[in-house]
Formats: sequence, structure tokens, C-alpha cells
Amino acid sequence: MPVIGYLCPESPELFGSRLKAFHQGLREAGFVEGRDVAIEYRWANGQYAQLPALAGELIARNVDVVVAPGGAPVALAAKAAGVTKTIVFEMGGDPVQLVWWTACRGREATSRESRA
Repeated sequence: MPVIGYLCPESPELFGSRLKAFHQGLREAGFVEGRDVAIEYRWANGQYAQLPALAGELIARNVDVVVAPGGAPVALAAKAAGVTKTIVFEMGGDPVQLVWWTACRGREATSRESRA
């Protein structure tokens, strides 16, 4: 069964609406937790410094994808911890301006993409 790693910077209570939307989206795509997919949850409870260690736990669990609600800080923490699987994240800003591509793919890849 595929395993989703859910890496959250806050608590389930603070991210309740996002978690509900996440589960609804899975259902709409035909996935039910426990039947079609397993989900490993990691909650930082507002302690952003814990995110890399929590991401490391997901790496050790060998998840198939990491969902990183909470924007770029969570996604970058997952990447810095060594997550090599797909990281799904949401954010309101421009990830290129926030150095996302440089952090993920290296400065050379970003330079090539900007020239294309």
C-alpha cells in the first residue's frame, strides 16, 4: 500500500480545515485512508525547528510522497532533511522568488530554466 507522509508545522487542531480538505481531495481521487493508502502524520506543534527531524522520520518510514502544508518553510525543511521523493506543497507566493528551485535542483538547473 502506498504511504503518504504528512509533515505539518502546527497541530491537528490548528490545521484541521486543511487536513479535512486533504482527506476530501483524496476521497475525490478515489483514495481512502487505510484502504487504498496509508498516511504517516508528523506534527511540529509550532516548533518549526523540529521539521527536519520529523521529515527524517518520514524518510526512515520510506514514504512514497511527502505532503507539506504550511508553505515553503515546510517544503524546504523536508528537502533539507534529505527527502528525495515528491514533495507536494502549497503556498501563496512565487516559489522561484523564494529560492525554491535553487534549493531543490541546484543553482545551475535554475539558471538553465530561466534562459529557456
